[in-house]
This record gives sequence, structure tokens and C-alpha cells, in this order.
Amino acid sequence: MRIAELTALLHLASPALPIGAFSYSQGLESAIEHGLIHDGDTAREWIASGLSNVLARGELPLLAHQMERWRNHEAQALAAADEEFLASRESAELRRETQQMGWSLAQLCTQLEWGDSARLATLNALKPVSQPTAFAFAAFTQGAATDSTLAAYAFAWVENQAAAALKAVPLGQVAGQRIIVALRDAIDTAVQQALATSPDGINTFAPQLGILSARHESQYSRLFRS
Repeated sequence: MRIAELTALLHLASPALPIGAFSYSQGLESAIEHGLIHDGDTAREWIASGLSNVLARGELPLLAHQMERWRNHEAQALAAADEEFLASRESAELRRETQQMGWSLAQLCTQLEWGDSARLATLNALKPVSQPTAFAFAAFTQGAATDSTLAAYAFAWVENQAAAALKAVPLGQVAGQRIIVALRDAIDTAVQQALATSPDGINTFAPQLGILSARHESQYSRLFRS
């Protein structure tokens, strides 16, 4: 991997990227409320399940295929895949999350003048736009390889989940780091699974996550938007 590519992906995966990832828990806070998560081990199991059963089957393969569509500038295919993904979100808050983060990242790409004018116009015509589609655009403009991009996206997701667990369980800093270290191999597996998934094989079927996310929308006390 070139140094410039690595630096670009570190930038995109950084929790300091101003797209609001820190304000979401992806159902983790609701899982805590319902007693499914109560310590470091159960937090790790929840995050591992989300990585292998949700991210690897849904967002990561979508990201891979959207990168190829950005390379070929297939505007209609980009829009159709993004619309289908948004329609597949299990709850209103999960849909709003990916739309808000996608919009924020698209605005950032525009302001930083990433990509050529034609592709930027296509990106800004996607209203709403999901986070994976915007992330695929950003990574493509930086010359990143698809497998490395998926690894960066998955790591950012795991790191954000661990950070949410630190605040909401709560856990200590070392416990959070143990979760991240323990899931390194799982990230690699998720990336390989995603790369082998055809467009027709993409799905976000996760009924427990959908139910918990819907309950989170009316949860009495909460730290996160989802």
C-alpha cells in the first residue's frame, strides 16, 4: 500500500472526521437497556455479531460495488443501489443515521474538491445519500484500493462501537482496547466475505437489531441518536 493511500484511509476512518459518527451507537445502547450487554465480554460478542452478520453482508459489499460504479461513473446504477440500501434500513433512526452521515461526508468531499466535476455532480444529485455510497466516493477519489477501503470502514465501525460501549455500559479504556484487538481477524474475515458477495447477495436482514433500534427511538434515557 502506498503511504498516500494509507494516510487517506486513516483520515477517512478517523473518529475526528466531521460526519457525526460519535453520536450513534447502531442499536448498542438499546441492547444495554435490555440487558443483552452488561460487561466487556457481552459488548465484544454484540459488536462481533454486528460485524459478521450485518456489516459483512450489507454495508461492506455495497461499499465495494459502489466503488466500482464510481470508477466507471455509472450514475444510474449508483443511484439505484443507494436507494435500495436506504429502503432496507430496519428502522427510521438507522435510515436517518446513514443519511445524515452520508450527507455530511458528501458535503466534506465537495468542500475539499475531491474528485472530478462530473462525479461530484453525481454525488450531490443523490439526495438522500447513504454513508457507504459517500464513503466509496471519497475513497475512490483518493486512489484507495477496494479491500483496504473496506478494512478502513469496518475498523472505523468497530472503533465507534467500542467507544459507545465505553460510555454506555460503561467500560474502562483497556476493556475497549481489548474489544478492538480481539476483532482484528474478524475484520479481515468480514472484508473477504464482502468482496465475495454479489450485488444480488447484499442484505441487511437483522430482526433483533431492527427491533432494538425501533425501541431505542422511544427509550426514556439515552446518550446516542441511534
